[in-house]
Amino acid sequence: MSERSPATGTQPAAPTAARDAARAQRHPAEAPETPAPEGNGAAHPATAHPATVHRAAEIEPALDDPLAELVEAMKRPDQVDGSTPEPARDAVRELERRLLGADRTMRRREMAAGAGVSLLSARKIWRAMGFPNLGDEEVFFTTVDQDALKLMLNMVRDGILTEETAISLTRSIGQMTDRMVVWQVEALVEDMVQNQKMSDPEARRNLVNLLPELISPLEELLVYSWRRQLNAAVHRLAVRAETGLAASAEGRDGSEDDAPLPLARAVGFADLVSYTSLSRRMNERTLAQLVQRFESKCAEIISIGGGRLVKTVGDEVLFVAETPQAGAQIALAMSREFAADELLPNTRVALVWGRVLSRLGDIYGPTVNLAARLTSLAEPGTVLTDELTASTLAGDARFVLQPQETTSVRGFGDINPVLLAPGTGSGLVLD
Repeated sequence: MSERSPATGTQPAAPTAARDAARAQRHPAEAPETPAPEGNGAAHPATAHPATVHRAAEIEPALDDPLAELVEAMKRPDQVDGSTPEPARDAVRELERRLLGADRTMRRREMAAGAGVSLLSARKIWRAMGFPNLGDEEVFFTTVDQDALKLMLNMVRDGILTEETAISLTRSIGQMTDRMVVWQVEALVEDMVQNQKMSDPEARRNLVNLLPELISPLEELLVYSWRRQLNAAVHRLAVRAETGLAASAEGRDGSEDDAPLPLARAVGFADLVSYTSLSRRMNERTLAQLVQRFESKCAEIISIGGGRLVKTVGDEVLFVAETPQAGAQIALAMSREFAADELLPNTRVALVWGRVLSRLGDIYGPTVNLAARLTSLAEPGTVLTDELTASTLAGDARFVLQPQETTSVRGFGDINPVLLAPGTGSGLVLD
């Protein structure tokens, strides 16, 4: 998508010593000034995002906190001072062993040699996983890391995947699990702060003690969810192939055989009104609750309507649906629900039916850009669409279409916006 920046997970503003100790042990090569590499993430579902320990000193460690003592004793993330208490070493090593599945025993050249591949080829894969740049003498990798590398390389060797595709798939896992881990950590910390009345530093320290009980359930849930989502994607492919939905974009951009972009989709945006001014008046916790409520409600509506939430960018949600009718139902439900929500401002919503390119979990093309432009033109609490999309909805009693004045839109020239309003029927019914 060219008009909006990709959504990214936000790193915690003030990591504490306990969490940083666990992260530092998992990523020993990273110095505080080293920027995160492209495609943050990890090959193993439980491996977290690379982090630094330079903020650990911001919080005065308790003398009886072994993890905090360990951070203070570290000269480098991969060097633990000999005077560090043995309980502190054992606590961190045990947590790391549980997360990584094995001890670090290999340098990067040993890792590559064991996988039977050049260092250059191995580096491409582990950078896609989110690993930092490493020195020749840093003992960073485990046998589990090597097995993951072999797994991807063998699919390339067997001709199942090209190297480019293997790297893309690896990066998808790394980036998605990175965002997922940050999300989960912050949700757990927030729960302890709100419901157990801990301070933020106390919650983050306590999380390290709680993690061993959560690793297996969260890992099982991750695999279960991935399989269900993949099954849903296969089902959508089968339905579109059987019904011929993929072959029609209702006169926009050609037929399936000659269209410049392959996928016919309803593309929608929902944008919170006055978010910038509201965020300036809110404290951190209130703002977090607003954003979370907005995203949760959007996700629920999109799911019930049979669509897919592509991404969120602060105060904005991008979604797609398989048909213009489904997209219109989702758009109208969003407008209705946010107008009725006393805790959230109104939304501007736009919907456009056309062709898109799907890459890297995002969508691209003129259809996406037009939907973004229409969102900025919509009045608070309304849904706008374009003339061609309106023609596909015409005759459906569930929708009322009201043409608006011709408007000049940058990049598209003069367009004829159409106000989309609910007609007969109850629309999407939320639980």
